[in-house]
Amino acid sequence: MYFAHDAIDDATLSVRFTLKSGNAKVGPMPVTMSSSSTCPDACPLKDKGCYAKYGPIAMHWRTTAAQGSDWSTFLGKVKALPEGTIWRHNQAGDLPGINDKLDTVKLRALVKANKGRRGFTYTHKPMDNASARNAIAHANANGFTVNLSADTLAEADTLADLNIAPIVVVLDAAHGERHDMVTPAGRKVATCPATYRDDVTCATCQLCQRRDRKVIVGFPAHGMGMKAARAIAGR
Repeated sequence: MYFAHDAIDDATLSVRFTLKSGNAKVGPMPVTMSSSSTCPDACPLKDKGCYAKYGPIAMHWRTTAAQGSDWSTFLGKVKALPEGTIWRHNQAGDLPGINDKLDTVKLRALVKANKGRRGFTYTHKPMDNASARNAIAHANANGFTVNLSADTLAEADTLADLNIAPIVVVLDAAHGERHDMVTPAGRKVATCPATYRDDVTCATCQLCQRRDRKVIVGFPAHGMGMKAARAIAGR
């Protein structure tokens, strides 16, 4: 159930929408970035280790607040996508809501706008309250895939136990090159193939868009913040 107080007045929320990504790992699909106000303190990579704060993607992200659109305009762009289109929300940024808060009203509106399309995303927003958990479960049950992001294999098990969403996890140096991993509870972890195969992209793989998959997707820490991200994943 959703309540009015789940709506957050966030004047800083802006979304940058790109119809065709130029990112070689993502492939030619529509992608977005959300303003950094959406990033939760719950993400240990927020201040150190976030790949989106380095390199070319960082330059675009820094201008999202000024050059992106408001939420309503963004939803209109999603609705304009042809039915069946696969698209990735938030190469940088997180779900709507300031910091750790999840704006469930805006998320529900996004789920509605995505109807008939194949949007997917990831979130580090904490799942410590029923409102957030219900909103994520609703999104996944209604065609918009939200992957819960874990920072360790043990945390991946904790999130998987919620049974509301598929799970992804950051991999440390010891795990990043392996393809036979399991979590402490025995769940299989599949390393993202786009990280080690030149012939695979998000657009061709589409594993993260599958809400009913049986595996946790692992992402080896990468980018200029790789050392810090690996240290967190190896805790």
